[in-house]
Amino acid sequence: MRKTKIVCTIGPSSESLENTKKLIMAGMNVARLNFSHGDFDEHGGRIIAIRQACEELNKTVAILLDTKGPEIRTGKLEVEPIELVQDEYITLTTEEILGTKERLSITYTDLPNDVEPGSTILIDDGLIGLTVVEVQGTEIKCRIVNGGSIKSKKGVNVPGVAISLPGITEKDANDIVFGIEQGVDFIAASFVRKASDVLEIRELLEKHNAGHIQIISKIENQQGVDNLDEILEVSDGLMVARGDLGVEIPAEEVPLVQKRMIQKCNVAGKPVITATQMLDSMQRNPRPTRAEASDVANAIFDGTDAIMLSGETAAGKYPVESVLTMSRIAEKAESALPYQELYLKQRVAQQTTVTEAISQSVALQAQDLNAKAIITSTESGHTARMISKYRPESPIIAVTTEDRTSRRLALAWGVTPVKGRLVDSTDALFENAIEGGVKSGLVKEGDLVVITAGVPLGRSGSTNLIKVSQIPNNA
Repeated sequence: MRKTKIVCTIGPSSESLENTKKLIMAGMNVARLNFSHGDFDEHGGRIIAIRQACEELNKTVAILLDTKGPEIRTGKLEVEPIELVQDEYITLTTEEILGTKERLSITYTDLPNDVEPGSTILIDDGLIGLTVVEVQGTEIKCRIVNGGSIKSKKGVNVPGVAISLPGITEKDANDIVFGIEQGVDFIAASFVRKASDVLEIRELLEKHNAGHIQIISKIENQQGVDNLDEILEVSDGLMVARGDLGVEIPAEEVPLVQKRMIQKCNVAGKPVITATQMLDSMQRNPRPTRAEASDVANAIFDGTDAIMLSGETAAGKYPVESVLTMSRIAEKAESALPYQELYLKQRVAQQTTVTEAISQSVALQAQDLNAKAIITSTESGHTARMISKYRPESPIIAVTTEDRTSRRLALAWGVTPVKGRLVDSTDALFENAIEGGVKSGLVKEGDLVVITAGVPLGRSGSTNLIKVSQIPNNA
């Protein structure tokens, strides 16, 4: 059983019901909807297909809405494309004009206030490099350091400069409200730079009675890296968004930032997604490069909860093959994980909650007894996530009556959610847990399992019981 979760971006290559079903059967755990592209009709149709596919296949797949985020872009051009020549000069302006090779408009009106002579400005994922020479009013005169061809509405990055863009744009707010109405499970917040950006989204969710939707903060620039601790504290998880991050900070620093982000999420017991260009060549080729296979495996060795496919499943020629390939690489990497070392690394000398203490004990017992599985009866999914934090070799089966909890656990490493029934006694609670374990297909008659649950029944966060049991004949 694969423990690392797979996030797939849904797009033209995968949006049909048939293709969505193929992705689920290949191993998709979370479907990502990229709101940088498409409209409500497109995304609404994709959500319908995902839900129908899950129902027909009796599978659980969460839906993640990825916001466009606050961003800077160039304006429209008079003629496309234009050629920018190295060592020539170009002026960026906040005025709305049709761009030429001499003057180019930008969408962010405060940029002249944020940059100074010597600042670097990158366009189109860093392909075009400019150095600021002079700032006057709404105009920024730049020398072209790296030239090239450019089209309209390309992304602009300003590495090392504290940008004063809003944390959430009007488009993002409208998209999030749409997501609330559609019942999405996660919001991936783009270009998060500080804790207040996350709290702004949290406030919007609570205003619409959707505080249950979890926020995954995408770290995509130096500000986000610098404020990582405060961002993680108010987020439900993080995404290592290596695309823009690799433009905003030197490429050689990205692997170190990735490891640091994953390690901090592991300690906090919060999910972390490693994303961007993991199997990028599979957009065009049926097999990955050796470097891509190593990239996926190393993210798992680092401790990531989930790995993500972007263009590979959204617009590539081999969406299903990409998921199958990623799944095979993940399983092989997981077979080489030093599980005992991972437990010792995560273990803390003093737990701050009963759930934390129980979770640590359960992981240790499962390891010592070589248990076939850990079964947890959970309302909110918190206990399952806390056990997952200790990276046990035994699979974690989370039995819950809540569909919402099942989908939320789609991002939790090593956790298989199973629908259970309502119970009215402790004995029935343990019976329900065993039934759920058998239903998952991960345990059978005679298998030794470690079960955890809580009393009083039905109260979230009440985990306080551990039981070691053998699956009975009549289960």
